[in-house]
Amino acid sequence: MNVRVTTMDAELEFAIQQGTTGKQLFDQVVKTIGLREVWFFGLQYTDSKGDNTWIKLYKKVMSQDVQKGDPLLFKFRAKFYPEDVAEELIQDITLRLFYLQVKNAILSDEIYCPPETSVLLASYAVQARHGDYNKGTHVPGFLAKDRLLPQRIARLLTPSPIAVLQGHRSAQNVQGRVGKLDHYLIAQDLEMYGVNYFEIRNKKGTELWLGVDALGLNIYEKEDRLTPKIGFPWSEIRNISFNDRKFIIKPIDKKAPDFVFFAPRVRINKRILALCMGNHELYMRRRKPDTIDVQQMKAQARDEKNAKQQEREKLQLALAARERAEKKQQEYEDRLRSMQEEMERKQANLSEAQDTIRRLQEQLNQVQAAKEELEQRQNELHEMMQRLEETKNMEATERAKLEEEIRVKQLEMQKIQEEVTLKDSETKRLHEEVEEAIRKQVAKCSNEAAAALQAATTTPKHHHVEEEEENEEELINGENGTQDFSKDFDTDEHIKDPVEERRTLAERNERLQDQLKALKQDLALSRDDTMETPNDKIHRENVRQGRDKYKTLREIRKGNTKRRVDQFENM
Repeated sequence: MNVRVTTMDAELEFAIQQGTTGKQLFDQVVKTIGLREVWFFGLQYTDSKGDNTWIKLYKKVMSQDVQKGDPLLFKFRAKFYPEDVAEELIQDITLRLFYLQVKNAILSDEIYCPPETSVLLASYAVQARHGDYNKGTHVPGFLAKDRLLPQRIARLLTPSPIAVLQGHRSAQNVQGRVGKLDHYLIAQDLEMYGVNYFEIRNKKGTELWLGVDALGLNIYEKEDRLTPKIGFPWSEIRNISFNDRKFIIKPIDKKAPDFVFFAPRVRINKRILALCMGNHELYMRRRKPDTIDVQQMKAQARDEKNAKQQEREKLQLALAARERAEKKQQEYEDRLRSMQEEMERKQANLSEAQDTIRRLQEQLNQVQAAKEELEQRQNELHEMMQRLEETKNMEATERAKLEEEIRVKQLEMQKIQEEVTLKDSETKRLHEEVEEAIRKQVAKCSNEAAAALQAATTTPKHHHVEEEEENEEELINGENGTQDFSKDFDTDEHIKDPVEERRTLAERNERLQDQLKALKQDLALSRDDTMETPNDKIHRENVRQGRDKYKTLREIRKGNTKRRVDQFENM
């Protein structure tokens, strides 16, 4: 016969024999997934009446009331919850299974979660799946297909994905176990976390809820499963029993009357008894020295944690080195680009200088023409001097006139000579300055470009990153035909109630407190109060009165046991 077992994140298929027991199947599952903290978990199936039932470990699978089919279907789920996840859960796989189950319970509204906390937890889930927020990758709409919030919250807050996205932006560098643990540390402070609810009646016939969890038993009014009215820690209970539909709890305080209630069916009382026995056993185990097996698991977990921490540190160092190298390379590339731009500017200046040279050449040509003109004038003057010499006998008037012409000619030649000399020297000086500037500019640009090109094209060195007795068992896991059963608890009346000093994470963590407060203020702008559920209204009133999970538990456990039993009878 084939069996399919669904965990929170996988489907497993096994072939079992006709004589395979529930324990053999359970052991095969936990071995396959590598789970050692097995005491929290069980195999659940839907029976022929459509109820969810836990498999009986010491009974053959084929003889149990599993809905027939091929394959037979089972769910591997947490049956009992830790008091404090940070102190109890050892293996990463245990944390992951609890994280997924609690997250799913919040999304399906089995566990009530207020809007701001839902958004914060959703941002952790987005962080775990998509990594740190990246503006380029995480564009609007990337969360469209993700199931992020309970339908109740999605109706209450119109732009809910935007709120989650804003929370995701602030949840940076939260990875692996740390992210799941942060999610779970917040979730375990929710009022309905880890509570199994059962419909009961007191002797007056008042319909009530009984809540069974890791910390004890609580009584709730029919319309309010968030705020317990009476509580009994496990350390106050010495015996539990039932007879048909009547369930009896005997307190350690022998002066107190028995705490008696009635369930709708015997089947319900058997489930209540099984959960009470399992939770009480774990409650007492937590207050005793660890077994050798648990000590070994914790030691191994510490070693693995240290090894992972060292790997994370190496990875962070390698990433930091790579970031520095990439930053340096970017600087070189920016510098090269700057040099190229500078060279282009210099080239433009060079072209301008060449234009200047051309203009100077034209000026030289003009100087040359002036020189030629000067030479011509000199020749003319020479001829006139010769004529003067030849006309010594010329009349005085003509001679004076010729001498005046010669004098004027000499003045013109002197003036032209001075202009030619000035233009010539100025042209030479400008030409030398331009050539020297061009030579220096070209040499400088060539040297800087070569150095920048060599630096930018050199590959930076990166770090390579590697990266209990059988009859009781029958009862605990289901029905064994009996209509009467009693169980004495090994209880120490001196055990201090753990809720006495327990505070929520938000109360202990100021940063988380501020974060939730800011989220609440932001969400108020998009909140549609007409979509509030009864639980939303109850929660709002509890907050207004300053209540939280542990403050309420401390309040309802005050006074002696007799007073609380009397209070229950009068409800």
